[in-house]
Amino acid sequence: MLQHIKIENPKLPTDLKRAQFEDLYYEEDPSLMDCEVKNAFVEGENIEKLELSRVSFKGIRLLSSTFSRADVADVIFEGCDLSNTRFDEGILHRVAFKDCKLLGLDLSKAHLKDVTFDNCIMDVSSFIETMTNKVRFERSRMHSANFYECDMKRTAFEQCDLNDIDFTVTNLNGVDISSSFFERINVEAANVKGCIVSPQQAVSFASLLGLKVKE
Repeated sequence: MLQHIKIENPKLPTDLKRAQFEDLYYEEDPSLMDCEVKNAFVEGENIEKLELSRVSFKGIRLLSSTFSRADVADVIFEGCDLSNTRFDEGILHRVAFKDCKLLGLDLSKAHLKDVTFDNCIMDVSSFIETMTNKVRFERSRMHSANFYECDMKRTAFEQCDLNDIDFTVTNLNGVDISSSFFERINVEAANVKGCIVSPQQAVSFASLLGLKVKE
């Protein structure tokens, strides 16, 4: 099953130096590497082509900021608030979000590989035209999240609240939502073939195919 797909964890050295988010302002090319950043507060920042490599973020707040076309590799966000922040058109590789508030997070047109979202609040987050490969969403609330026209490979949603999630124009073949729950979901009949669902969910999906389930 897809729940057991092997996802590579972020690879961080054990001796991370302490750093401040503001340190990247003094770099010719904005970047943070081999460091740990705690309890920073940033709001309304706009930095293009930001590079984050081997960084641990704990308890930081990056609010309503734009980091378009960022390169993020081997990074952990733990207990962070990235509400209404954009990483659109970025590349995220071996990245973990744990216990984070990600309301309105924008990852549109980004490339995600070996990425996990664990116990996060992700209402109205945006994954429009995003490519996901070996990505797992776990125990996260994703009300009205937008996955319009995504390219999803080896992607699973485990015990997530997917109410009103939008999978319009997204092929769900091989995508596992069987342990998650929802009252309403936006999908198209042509794109549900091969989606991995529970028996209860299958009844809901049957109506999309014009079937009537007799009890």
